[in-house]
Amino acid sequence: MKFAHTTINVKSMEESLKFYQEVVRLPVVRRFAVGSDTEIAFLGEGDTLVELIFNENNEDINIGNDISLGFSVESLDETMAFVKEKGIQIHSGPFQPNPGTKFFYVLDPNGLKIQ
Repeated sequence: MKFAHTTINVKSMEESLKFYQEVVRLPVVRRFAVGSDTEIAFLGEGDTLVELIFNENNEDINIGNDISLGFSVESLDETMAFVKEKGIQIHSGPFQPNPGTKFFYVLDPNGLKIQ
């Protein structure tokens, strides 16, 4: 068994796509409609993808406070400056739980913590 994707139900497909493409820098792998009221997009590189699902009838999107998606970057300082330039506030951090790990959080347009 291998991990394939993480699904996020989103409030706005366009807003979420913009965030994941421009801030997290994930390319769209595929995007398609499911009926007249649902759209799905897969983003990422490699074997593990992020799946965004927008359903115009789903007005109640609940993201858990204890869930986050983590991404590795070349430079934490450059990435923090980059997200600030994009007008995105640092939600919390930076944290350094050990000498080899340092991270911070921002929130995606749906309130999901992105590390």
